[in-house]
Amino acid sequence: MSEAGQNRLSASNVRSLADAVREMKNAAADRADVVIDMREASRARLELLAQELEPIFAEVPKDDPAFDLAISSGEQPRLWIDAVAHVVMARDHRTFRFVRDTRLGRVVLAESADMKPVADQVTRYIAERMVERQRAVEGEVETLPRRPAEESVPAELPRRGGWRAFLSGALFVLLGGLVGAAAVMFVLSDRFPELTEFLSRF
Repeated sequence: MSEAGQNRLSASNVRSLADAVREMKNAAADRADVVIDMREASRARLELLAQELEPIFAEVPKDDPAFDLAISSGEQPRLWIDAVAHVVMARDHRTFRFVRDTRLGRVVLAESADMKPVADQVTRYIAERMVERQRAVEGEVETLPRRPAEESVPAELPRRGGWRAFLSGALFVLLGGLVGAAAVMFVLSDRFPELTEFLSRF
């Protein structure tokens, strides 16, 4: 093959590679546009839900910093209700999913393509958290039912003196030792005649 033919072949290869790179860039841009469009669609739906919840958040006391109606940016926009609960769009980008993070994992509190039931569940969640916070601030304690008088335990049980308990324990140990020694001597009396003579003196 001549040198000119090789130059033409290499030039055509370069043009083909450049075309392929250009096509890949266009495809990536198209995919990015689709992702951006989906993200913007999800964000738009979350903004509509935020507008629906604005009157609810307006009723929250100003001194309660627990709630924060805000939409976070990112690949998956989220409408934050508080530090552990938020609303996110499902994979179909049409279904609202209200979730809460717990010690045991993430719990779905509400999921619907309709905005109203999700907004109602968020409202109930806010009310529940406000009641919990009020009880914690007031120190509300539930009283346990009291026992009947005949089942009640006396306030003070009689206590035995420390020395008396010690001496009674030592006496039991001493008696146990004496009984054990006597049993051993009785068992071994046949083997040792001297021991039999010693016992016969008593």
